Amino acid sequence: MNNATMKKYARELASFLMHFTHGGLLVTGILVTALLFARLGTAESHEQGLQEIGSFFSDRRGGGDAATTERAVPTGEMRAAIDYVSRKYRVAASAIEPLVIAAMDTGERLRLDPMLIVAVMAVESGFNPIAESPMGAQGLMQVIPRFHQDKLEKLSADSLLDPRVNIEVGAMVLKESIRRAGSLEDGLQQYAGAISDEEGLYAAKVLAEKQRLEAAIRRGRAS
Repeated sequence: MNNATMKKYARELASFLMHFTHGGLLVTGILVTALLFARLGTAESHEQGLQEIGSFFSDRRGGGDAATTERAVPTGEMRAAIDYVSRKYRVAASAIEPLVIAAMDTGERLRLDPMLIVAVMAVESGFNPIAESPMGAQGLMQVIPRFHQDKLEKLSADSLLDPRVNIEVGAMVLKESIRRAGSLEDGLQQYAGAISDEEGLYAAKVLAEKQRLEAAIRRGRAS
């Protein structure tokens, strides 16, 4: 093989390697871009869900009676809880406010501690109203629709992605679980489907978050 032929093959090999490398980088770039857009899409879905919370509650806040309107204005203590949640979970206070108000209203009706409801929301979904688990649990309190159709029918509702409905149904399930289990800790474990967990890790996590919420409320009361 003469020098001219060797140089020709060398040029062709270099060209091939350049195209291969360029193509590999291009494919890598496409994959990375796709992953980034998927990640951003998830974040945007979360943010969009949070931004839409207000519209879910607008009918209730706009058309209620005087007592409902009065409850819709956060007290200093409630504001302290809202601010704590907003900072910890990096969610706008304006998105958290109607959730805390709904938890207060629901807790009052069901005779269930509102801060327990808020703590369950925190642990279950991080306050993402459109969260959905691989098992089919939906919304703020991660309720599985097929297990609680009776409660949805009672509320004349068909979607657990409505935050108001999700909080209401989740709170009813939680109260039922506590009554059946015979204690708060066992009821929380039953709510999470973790009865076999002898250490009660889920209950401990929820109750720890509830204590932090109550500490924030005490600080708001003192200020």
